[in-house]
Amino acid sequence: MKKSYLFSLLIVGQFVFSQTDEKIYAIVKEVSSKRIESDIRTLAGFGTRNTFSDTISNKRGIGAARRWIKNEFDKVSKDCSNCLEVFYQKDFVTTNDGERVPKDTWIVNVVAVQKAKKKSNRYVIMSGDIDSRNSDPIDFTNDAPGANDNASGMAGTIEAARVLAKYKFDYNIVYLGLSGEEQGLFGGKGFAEYAKKNNWEIIGVINNDMIGNIEGVDGVIDNRTFRIFSEPTPINETEKEKSNRRFYGGEIDGVSRQLARYIHRLTTTYMPELNPMMVYRLDRFGRGGHHRPFNDLGFPGVRLMEAHENYNRQHQDLRVENGISYGDVIEGVNFEYAKKLTAVNAITLASLAWATPEPTNVKIGGVVEPNTKLKWEKIADENILGYKIYWRYTTSPQWEFSRFVGNVDNFELEGIVIDNFYFGVASVSKSGHESVVVFPNDIIRTTFKRK
Repeated sequence: MKKSYLFSLLIVGQFVFSQTDEKIYAIVKEVSSKRIESDIRTLAGFGTRNTFSDTISNKRGIGAARRWIKNEFDKVSKDCSNCLEVFYQKDFVTTNDGERVPKDTWIVNVVAVQKAKKKSNRYVIMSGDIDSRNSDPIDFTNDAPGANDNASGMAGTIEAARVLAKYKFDYNIVYLGLSGEEQGLFGGKGFAEYAKKNNWEIIGVINNDMIGNIEGVDGVIDNRTFRIFSEPTPINETEKEKSNRRFYGGEIDGVSRQLARYIHRLTTTYMPELNPMMVYRLDRFGRGGHHRPFNDLGFPGVRLMEAHENYNRQHQDLRVENGISYGDVIEGVNFEYAKKLTAVNAITLASLAWATPEPTNVKIGGVVEPNTKLKWEKIADENILGYKIYWRYTTSPQWEFSRFVGNVDNFELEGIVIDNFYFGVASVSKSGHESVVVFPNDIIRTTFKRK
């Protein structure tokens, strides 16, 4: 009998042979460039989506845009027997909150939560920005279509909801439209605090900001490469954790970096025509995105975006100067490329929402020994099959080696010297889905006898 899993597992002794999951390939295929194009055109057609633009009109301004987005999520929910909980989440900002706030206003996010099969407090989030801007960030009257920045990311988020609503998951998936990005990441900050207040356990946040441009200002045309930005370690780590890195390593192994590796590995497995590029930065040089407020609270989050930006089409008034067209218009968006990056999001959301929880309290030992020892706390989940140890050379960006070790809480890798590698542990469900890899956070203490 044929079984369809993320990793269909054939267990022989201590070995696990993995296969790919046909459902993941189906998700890739179901993403529609035509629907994404239609949504981008609709969003750009609101004229401007500046945070402080019209909220009354049904044809122009951010108010019309966010009502349309909510309506699209409501349609998806109706088609899946109300599988989505759709609502607005908002916070008030005033002119005291920054120079890009010309008047007091509500920052309104649009939220659609795809509820898990059973009650769960675990969430995985895909976000796109609702708002747009032109050359002056506080010009809320003139046109700022924002076709790529960021109707593309918002359209991708809506499309992911349409595709994944057909499936059932073990954890909640959140499709999130965030406002106030161009004024200071207000929407992300407000929603991150909302999640923390409600004690959400966030598995990961994928922030999509500009996923439609393939013609770079550097002259490169590339419809295959995309970037995954991730910070190395959590900003809210303790002084002890910082000190430990000096002796034990882990300078590039925080929770956001592990999420980036997860996306990279999943893409190369299921969409090998793409070239995912992990960038070891929180964001572009000196710039920011809506995953940052989540990172600020310790949640794992990354930015996913195009590889080659075109600054003539970003944050520009609509005009032609010296034969060069400026402005973020529809003509600058490649809908097939936006489809590919939307599919990367969708398969990541699905894989994480079908996985078992990651192991906790992972410890490592093996100082002045020929073997490396790992120990962790087993998770209380009826779907757990066991655990998989990963390791890599310290200079490698991606996990290179792995071994499934069964449903145990410790294992000793014989002949693997701790000094030469970094290690991590992931959980594996009975259906073969893996969690994000967890880097050790403590040491197995050993008393050594000297001769």
